[in-house]
Amino acid sequence: MPTQRLGIIMHGVTGRMGMNQHLIRSIVAIRAQGGVTLSNGDRVMPDPILIGRNAEKMEALAKAHSITRWGTDLDQALANPDDTVFFDAGTTQMRPALLAKAIRAGKHVYCEKPIATNLNEAVEIARLAEQSGLKHGAVQDKLFLPGLRKLDMLRRAGFFGRMLSVRLEFGYWVFEGDLQPIQRPSWNYRKEDGGGMILDMMCHWRYVLDNLFGEVKSVSCIAATHIPERWDESGKPYKATADDAAYATAELIGHNGEPVIAQMNMSWATRVRRDDLVTFHVDGTHGSAVAGLSSCRAQSRVATPRPVWNPDEKQMMNFFEQWQEVPDTQVYDNGFKIQWEHFIRHVVENEPYKWTLPEGAKGVQLVEAALQSWQERRWVDVPSLQV
Repeated sequence: MPTQRLGIIMHGVTGRMGMNQHLIRSIVAIRAQGGVTLSNGDRVMPDPILIGRNAEKMEALAKAHSITRWGTDLDQALANPDDTVFFDAGTTQMRPALLAKAIRAGKHVYCEKPIATNLNEAVEIARLAEQSGLKHGAVQDKLFLPGLRKLDMLRRAGFFGRMLSVRLEFGYWVFEGDLQPIQRPSWNYRKEDGGGMILDMMCHWRYVLDNLFGEVKSVSCIAATHIPERWDESGKPYKATADDAAYATAELIGHNGEPVIAQMNMSWATRVRRDDLVTFHVDGTHGSAVAGLSSCRAQSRVATPRPVWNPDEKQMMNFFEQWQEVPDTQVYDNGFKIQWEHFIRHVVENEPYKWTLPEGAKGVQLVEAALQSWQERRWVDVPSLQV
C-alpha cells in the first residue's frame, strides 16, 4: 500500500484545544496509526509544520511529539508549495484574515469555530473559499461524539416517532481565580478579546440542531455576566465584560417538516447535577432519550412509567433507573480525529464533505441572532443563509 505525504501548516496549536485535540489527539495520533487509509487502500501521512509567534514554545512542542518542522514565519510557510493545507486554531478575531491569506496562497483550509466574530466576515470568507475551488472545512466535533452518534442512530431508526422537543443543558462552574485556580483561559470572559458564552457555544448548537433535530428558524435568547470580576493567569483581578451564561429557545423545522422546540441552557456559573457536562434530552411521541458526551439512555413508549403527582408523599420512583442504556456497538474514536480523517480524504481523493465554511457561517449567523434577541428582548428569525 503506497503512502503519500500531505503537508499541513498548523497555526495556533499552543492553545488548549489546538494542542490537545488537533495536534496530539488528531494529527499525532493519525501519524502513530500509520496515516489515513483511502478508499483504494493507499495511505496518506500528514506531515505538519507548527507555526506560532514564540519560537521556544514551538520548538518544545515539536520535540515533545517527534515533529521535525516548526517555525515562526507564517508567510514563509504559506509560500512552500509542498504544504497544501492550512489549519488555524488561533484567536477568532484573526481567523478570517488568516484564512483569506491561506486561500490566496492556494492552500486548502480547515479551522476551529467560530470562523469569525461577525456574520459579514463569516460570509465573506466562506464566499472566498467557495469561489477559490479549494477544499475548506470548519470543526463540528460534537457531531462525532459517541453520545450524539447514538442519539442520531435512534433518530434514523424512527425511535422517537414525531420529535417534539430538545432540551440542552451545558456548563459547569469555572473558578473565579481568587480561591481556586482558573480552569479556562481568562480571555474567555473578556468581550474585547473574543470571549462570551453566546459566541463560543451557539456555533456548536447550530450544527447540532440542524443535523440532528431540525433547521433553526428563529431564536429567543437572554444572557448574563453572572460573575462580574475574575482573576487571570497571573492572579490579577479583572472586570469580566463577556456573557458567562445564556438561556435560549429556538424554533426548528424537523426533518419530517414538523415543528420542534429546542431549549438551550448554557452556563459557566452552574454546578453540575446531571449525567454529564452537556446533556441532550429529546422527547418524541414514541420515545425519549438523553445523551451526554459518551452515553445515551432511552425510554420507549411502552416502557414509560405512570407517575402520579402527590406532593404530600415522598416520591418513591427512581426515575433514573427507568431508562435503558444504548450499548456501544462499535469503537468510538476521538471526534476531532474522525473529522480530520474525513477532511484529509476530502483533500486527497475528493471524498464528499459537508462540514464546510458556509456551514461554519451558519453558526455565526445564530450567534448574531441570539445577541440581537438579547439586546432587543424579542424573537429573531433565522433565514436561510446564502453564501
